[in-house]
Amino acid sequence: MSEPQAVATRYDQRRKLWRAAIKWPMYSVAVMPALLASGWRLGSAEPMRWDQLLGFLLAAVLLLLWENLSNDLFDAETGVDRVGKPHSLVNLTGRRDGLTLLANAALLLGLLLIAWLTWRSQPAVLPLVLACCGIGYVYQGPPFRLGYLGLGEPLCWLAFGPLATAAALLVLGPPGEVQIPWHTAFQLGAGPALATSLVLFCSHFHQVDEDAAHGKHSPVVRLGTARSAALIPVWITVVLASESIPVLLGEWPLTALLGWLGLPAGLALSRLLLDHHDQPMRISGSKFLALRFQAWNGLGLSLGLAMGALRP
Repeated sequence: MSEPQAVATRYDQRRKLWRAAIKWPMYSVAVMPALLASGWRLGSAEPMRWDQLLGFLLAAVLLLLWENLSNDLFDAETGVDRVGKPHSLVNLTGRRDGLTLLANAALLLGLLLIAWLTWRSQPAVLPLVLACCGIGYVYQGPPFRLGYLGLGEPLCWLAFGPLATAAALLVLGPPGEVQIPWHTAFQLGAGPALATSLVLFCSHFHQVDEDAAHGKHSPVVRLGTARSAALIPVWITVVLASESIPVLLGEWPLTALLGWLGLPAGLALSRLLLDHHDQPMRISGSKFLALRFQAWNGLGLSLGLAMGALRP
């Protein structure tokens, strides 16, 4: 290979690593609670504040940026990403101080925006979001590192499910709302948050050996790749069933079944992991298939709920 070709190859490889490090598709998990809440409010003919929606979406992206940067920094401390994750921002830049500054800036800006939205809506919004941030910290941050104990998925469900959804419902509603809508938040956020947790679950498959070597006992490390892969079809079924039951009960419109738009990606994910669960190179992109399922499922459900306003 000539020198220009070698340089071009290295440049292309580095560009791909940066694309993987930025992980922009992952931010669909950040915006989903707000999109679901807006779909529900529109479909239920509830008051809707569009400026609040835009503010909450921006704050959610900033807070997930803090979470992603912090996780890279925390994992760098344990060495779990040293070999198996060349797209770690710490590995790419070697600038822990700069990444720490950026992470803290994203956290500060996100919380300031949430505080402003809280002032314009309901006092419970800020504590709900702070609880989400606290969960995000104890997931990977010292001295807790609950993700290393295999608790990442339930923590993820709690943060992106009832807590974030409740905060979004309050932010989008009129300032006079007093009670936290827990029932609606659980019903609306349970299935999509399970889909979000599936993304995290699938991110473990290709790095089982590295995780185990560094004491990170993820569910896939504990169960093994074969048994973990067998859970994927069940997981997807539970997501879709939890979103279909309110339709069968007449509580949601029939159009809410648009959440099933995620099924093709779910089937592809199931086939990939069932057939190749023990081949890290072949399944390294499984979390992006899970992310496609999560995105289409959540967007379809949000749109379907909003279309409920068209019912006679």
